[in-house]
Amino acid sequence: MDILHVSAECYPVAKAGGLGDVVGALPKYMNDLGHTARVVMPMYRTKFLYANDWTVVHKGNTNMGNWWFEFTIIKEKTNKLGFELYLVDVNGLLDREKVYGYNDDNERFTAFQICVLDWLNAWAQKPDIIHVHDHHTGLIPFMVKHCYRYRKLSQVKTVLTIHNAQYQGWMGWNRSILIPQWDMWKWGMLDWNNTINPLASAIKCADKVTTVSPSYLNELRWMSNGLEPLFEYEKGKCVGILNGIDDHVWDPQTDEYLQHHFSIEDLEAGKAKNKMLLCDQFSLDFDKPLIGFIGRLVGEKGADLLPQVIGDSLYYIGRRMNFLVLGSGFPEVEAGLNALKPLSQYDYNVFIGYNEGLSHTMYAGLDFLLMPSRVEPCGLNQMYSMRYGTVPMVRRTGGLKDTVIDFGDVNGYGICYNHASIPDITHAVWRAAELYHNKEKMHHIRQKMMKLDFSWETSVSRYIDVYAGLL
Repeated sequence: MDILHVSAECYPVAKAGGLGDVVGALPKYMNDLGHTARVVMPMYRTKFLYANDWTVVHKGNTNMGNWWFEFTIIKEKTNKLGFELYLVDVNGLLDREKVYGYNDDNERFTAFQICVLDWLNAWAQKPDIIHVHDHHTGLIPFMVKHCYRYRKLSQVKTVLTIHNAQYQGWMGWNRSILIPQWDMWKWGMLDWNNTINPLASAIKCADKVTTVSPSYLNELRWMSNGLEPLFEYEKGKCVGILNGIDDHVWDPQTDEYLQHHFSIEDLEAGKAKNKMLLCDQFSLDFDKPLIGFIGRLVGEKGADLLPQVIGDSLYYIGRRMNFLVLGSGFPEVEAGLNALKPLSQYDYNVFIGYNEGLSHTMYAGLDFLLMPSRVEPCGLNQMYSMRYGTVPMVRRTGGLKDTVIDFGDVNGYGICYNHASIPDITHAVWRAAELYHNKEKMHHIRQKMMKLDFSWETSVSRYIDVYAGLL
């Protein structure tokens, strides 16, 4: 099969979250099974762009409403990611440094989608599947079916993967002129609550819809930021497929970011060396359990609770543990975490920002990884942590519920709780501090986690089944 993935992110080209990790791995494993999977994304001004060689494969002219512009498709020459990578350049619109966060994001991603379909129109051999990811590419299923310009593509099957339904790409109906001329009788396929909703449109128009974990699919029917009735109505074409992780990138034996590599045979010594690096760098006490948080400091991740959780834990449980936080996000959360630093007695620190190398060292050196998420469609951090022998402390939601079993249950290996609340999370911290001092139990749990298989092979075969069912 010939599959084209259309995405706003792809690791290591540009990544803001789990979407980038998935799109950076899934096509590679599809190619390993003998299929042809490609990725096309916007051409941001990233280090990857300037560090690699490119060739121009297409130049075109198109319009978005009354605005006519030129676009260029470039291809990475060596397929170094394990698949063909294409970037779309629209001068002044897509060539920005950041992926998101601009006032004209709706125009940027609409133009990107138009360019992709104009380019596909010029292909002699059409792909079998156009696989779109999240709302940034959500207008493509509609345009393939209902825009007159793309009639040649109308028989191509489309698949939507929802990585996070909280963000839907809403546009006012005054923006409808941005979409190439379309069948006005089909306006309902764009509309949700009197607004153009690209994610809702993709759910309606795609031939198949997937989510990144089975539990998240169930949750969307009662918690999807206004789309609950739509998920209930369209449940027949929806399937939950748990994400995998790239076990070539995330391997403690070969991880290029680690100074000290280790395997399941020498995991205690390996983790201790990485923990010592963190304790030296951030002035922490090596003898105490090290609990970390890695991610965006936003309410969705439960990060707004962290300052009080950390403060209460150190006060009520006692200074029996270290905390280390890596992330950036809401200014008030960053300020709250920074305000705790003067109170540290070699048991707390925070790094505000994004640092890929530090995150890898933390997965390797932490004893526990805290994930108090309110919403977690799949979650990759808990899989990374278990691959490195770090015990996840997770709220039972979405993919966290599908991948972590509490160590108090049969065959369990993590710490689980039901609510994103101060009492539940601080109780989990207390359980972690108690567990840490049971060295035999900790070693057994670490071994069990490192033997778990969260690789892409199983997930990829399920995506291939989805495609085959459409063809």
